[in-house]
Amino acid sequence: MTRILVVDDEPQILRALRINLRARGYDVEVAATGAAALKAAAGHPPDLVVLDLGLPDLDGGEVIRGLRGWSSVPIIVLSGRAGSEDKVAALDAGADDYVTKPFGVDELLARIRAVTRRLAPTATGPVLRVGRHSVDLADRTVTRDDGVEVRLTPTQWAMLEKLLRNPGKLVSQRQLLQDVWGPEYRDETNYLRQYMAQLRRKLEDDPARPRHLITEPGMGYRYRP
Repeated sequence: MTRILVVDDEPQILRALRINLRARGYDVEVAATGAAALKAAAGHPPDLVVLDLGLPDLDGGEVIRGLRGWSSVPIIVLSGRAGSEDKVAALDAGADDYVTKPFGVDELLARIRAVTRRLAPTATGPVLRVGRHSVDLADRTVTRDDGVEVRLTPTQWAMLEKLLRNPGKLVSQRQLLQDVWGPEYRDETNYLRQYMAQLRRKLEDDPARPRHLITEPGMGYRYRP
C-alpha cells in the first residue's frame, strides 16, 4: 500500500484528503506543521509527500530542502501561491510537481498516480558496480569479475539494496534501521556498524579504506558509484 504524508495547516483540507485518499486505498498520515512533517517522515518514511508551502512554522521550501537532505521521496506541492517564481523555487528545491489551490481532488489524484507510475519498479532492475563486483538488483545476485558469486544474507542484501537504490544520496541511520530491521530498532546503530563491516569485507577491495560504501559519521551511509 502506498503511504502518503499530507502536510497542510488547514484542517478541512487534511480531513478531505485523508478521506479521499484512504477511500482509494492509500495509507495516509497527516501533519499540520513543517516540524511535524519532518519528524513524521524520519520516523516512518512515506512513499510520497503532498505539501503545502504556507505552513505556520516553516516555509514549505525549507521542508522540501529538509527532506532532500536525506530522502528522494516524491513531493507534490499543493499551494495557494500561483506565481511562477514560487513554482520555480519549489521545483528547484526538489519538488516533483506543483498543484495550485483551489484544486480538484481528481486532478490531485491523477498527479499522484503519474508520480507513482514513474517510481514503479521495472521488471529488470539495474546492474550496479561495487568495486570488482556486479550487483543485479532484479535477480538479487552479486557476482565478482572472475565469475564467482558472492553470497549475502537477507539482512546484508536489504541494507546493500537500500544504499544502491539511492546512489550518491545520504541514507540516514534511522532510515536504514527502520527499513531493514523495523521501527523498534531505530536506535540500534551498532547493527549498522556490524553489517556494514561485513558488506565491506565481501565487496570492497580494501575494507579499511572503502571507496563505494561510505560512512558519514553520526549521520548515515552513502553508496558512491
